[in-house]
Amino acid sequence: MRIRLRPLNVAALCLGMYLGTTVHAQNTNNTPPKPSGSQDEYPDIVELDPFGGVQTNGQVMRGLDTKLVDGGVAGLRIAYNPTKYLGLELWADYAQANVEFRLSSGVYPPGFGAAAGSPLPTYSFGSRNFYFGLNPVFNLRPRGSKFQPYLTAGVFGVQFTPTDTAEGLARSSTQQALYHSGNLNDNLQVGINYGGGVKFHLSDHVGLRIDARGFWSRNPTYDLPNYPDGGIYIPAKDKLNSFQGTIGLVFYLGQGKCPPLPPPPPAPAPLPTPTITGAEGTICQGKPVTLHANIQAPAGHNLAYEWTLNGAQQSATGPDFSFTPNNVGTFNVQVTVRDTTPPPAPMERPKNIPVRCWVQPPAPQPPAPVSATASITVSDMSPTITAVTANPNTLSCTANTTGQHTAQLTATATPSACGGNLSYKWTVSEGSVSNDTSPNATFDASTLNFETGTASQTKTVTATLTVTDETGKTASQSTTITVNCVQNQPIRLDDVVFAKNNARVNNCGKRLLIDDAARRMASGDYDIVLVGHRSSDEEANLPRPRGRARTRRGGPEAGMPLDEARTLNCAAVLTGGGGTCANVDPAHVKVDWVGTDQTSEPRPGQCVTSNVKERKGYHVTEADRDRRVEIYLVPRNSQTMPPAVKNVKPLPESEVKALGCPK
Repeated sequence: MRIRLRPLNVAALCLGMYLGTTVHAQNTNNTPPKPSGSQDEYPDIVELDPFGGVQTNGQVMRGLDTKLVDGGVAGLRIAYNPTKYLGLELWADYAQANVEFRLSSGVYPPGFGAAAGSPLPTYSFGSRNFYFGLNPVFNLRPRGSKFQPYLTAGVFGVQFTPTDTAEGLARSSTQQALYHSGNLNDNLQVGINYGGGVKFHLSDHVGLRIDARGFWSRNPTYDLPNYPDGGIYIPAKDKLNSFQGTIGLVFYLGQGKCPPLPPPPPAPAPLPTPTITGAEGTICQGKPVTLHANIQAPAGHNLAYEWTLNGAQQSATGPDFSFTPNNVGTFNVQVTVRDTTPPPAPMERPKNIPVRCWVQPPAPQPPAPVSATASITVSDMSPTITAVTANPNTLSCTANTTGQHTAQLTATATPSACGGNLSYKWTVSEGSVSNDTSPNATFDASTLNFETGTASQTKTVTATLTVTDETGKTASQSTTITVNCVQNQPIRLDDVVFAKNNARVNNCGKRLLIDDAARRMASGDYDIVLVGHRSSDEEANLPRPRGRARTRRGGPEAGMPLDEARTLNCAAVLTGGGGTCANVDPAHVKVDWVGTDQTSEPRPGQCVTSNVKERKGYHVTEADRDRRVEIYLVPRNSQTMPPAVKNVKPLPESEVKALGCPK
C-alpha cells in the first residue's frame, strides 16, 4: 500500500499555525496605537485571503506535445506585514489540470479491436496540482493605505497528482499493453513565481484583492518514460510556464482604527527678548559696574535669571548683576531668563476615547529660555604719547670737533581718563642723557665709543620716553638719532687673485681695481697702496724667454720677481689710461711686495683665477688664496700704513709705463 500525503493538507496546517501565532502576537502587543489620521490606521498587520480564479498552462513542444489543460484554481494566502512597505506571505492552492497528449503514441498491434497498423488514439488522464509557496510582498503604498498596489516574487513547490481513476486505468492490462502507462504516478517540482496585484479596503476588517502571477518550473513527467518506448512518454527537463489570475476577499485581523484625539492644550506665549543696560560710558579698570536685565514678565508668571561672565557661571539670580573689571579687555556678559511657573495639571482622557487609543498629550512646556548678551570693553587706559622728537636728529662724534654733539629731546604726552598725573623717564640705547625725568631732555653724542681703524662709521641711537600715570599704567615711544664719525684710517678692499706662477690681472681683478678702487680715488681723499704676494709653491721670478721665443715673448716683467710683477701689473691697470685701464695719477699710488709673507689675512672675494677664461660661479680655491695683491685706500697725508705693508715705495713710473695697459 502506498501512503500519499497531499501537499494542500500540509500547507493548510502550516497556514493555520502561522495565523494563530501572528494574531496572538498582534493582540498581545503593548505598542501604543498610532494617532488617528495617519496612513497606518487600518488593522493590516495580519491578512487572511481565500481566493479563486483560473490557471493557464504551457505545452511541452517535444515528444507527444504534452499539454496541461487550463482550468480553475482555489486557495488560501496568509500574510504578515512587519513594516509599512514589506510583508511575508505563505500560500497554497489547488488547481485542476488534466493532461493531454496531442500526438498519438503509435499504432494498434495485432490482436486488438482496431485494425492492426491503425493509429492509436491520443492519450489523456485526469490530474490535480497542489501548489504551496513563500513570497515576500513589496507594497508600493504604505501599510494602512485604502488602495495598495504591490509586487511579489518567491519560491513554490507543486505536486502534479494524477487522479485515482487515471492511475487505475493506466495500470489496466489493456492500457498497459497499448500505451505502456503502468508507471503513471505523482511528480513533485519546485520553481519560482512572480507577479503583482492590488488590495482595496472595503472596511476596517474586510477588503478585496486581485492578483496575477506567473509560474516557472520544470515540466512534470508523471514517472512516465522520457523517451519513446512504444507507448506514451514525456521528455524530461523542459520548462513549464503557467499563469494564475485570481480574485478574493481579504480579512484583516486585529483592532480597528481609533477615533481622533482631542487637541493638546496650547503652549504658553514665548518670552520677550531681554536687553542689558548699565555698561554705557567709559568703564575703568578697578571700578565696579552694575548691569540690569530688562524684560516684561507675563502676568502670573515667575522668572529666574542666570548670569555668565566670559562663559563662567555667576552667583547672581536676579535682574541685576555687579562685577569689578580688574584688567583691560573685552568682557562678555550674558543673561538667560527662564519661566519657572509650575505646569498645569495633565489632560484627562475623554470618555469616548478607548483606553487602548488614548495617548496622553504632553503637558504644555514652559516657554523657551531667552538670552541677551553685552560686550563691555575696558580699554587700555594708559597715557597717550603723541610725539617724541630729537632736534637735530643727526650728530657727530667727538673725533669730528667741528660737528654738533648734542640733541634736544622733546615729547608731548596726555594722561588717560582714569590715570591722573604723569611721570617721565628718558633712556637711550647708547650714550647718556641729562634731565631725563622731564618732558625735555638732552642727549650727548660725545659719550659714544667708535672703533678705531675705520675711515667712516655711523651709529643709530634710539631714545625712548616712558610715561607712567598714578595707576601704574605706562606708555612708551621712541625716536632715533644718527651719529656719524669719520676717522683717519685705511680702508681695505678685496684682493686681486692670480693664477699659479702668473702675473696677469684677469677681468675680475680689473673690475676691483677700476670699478672700486679707482672710483673711490675720485673723491681726492685717498691714496692707493698695493701689496704683492706669492705662495710658497710658486717660482720666485717670472721666467725669461729662451732662444727664438725671446723675440716673441719677452716683456718688461720677464725675469722680474713674481710678487713685484703682480704689484706693478695692478698699478698699470690703475694708471695706464685708455683701453681697459683707469687713469689714476701715479703720484697717488704706492707699492710694496713681500714675497711669501702671508701674515695678513687673505680677502679673495668672489673672483676666479683662470688666466685663460672666467666662468660665472667659479670661486677661489684654498690653493689660490695666497697668490694675490692687497688693495688699501689710505687717507692722504696719513702716516699710518696697514700692517701688511713692510716697506712702502713710490710707484716706479718708468717700469709701469713700460707695461702700458695690460690686456
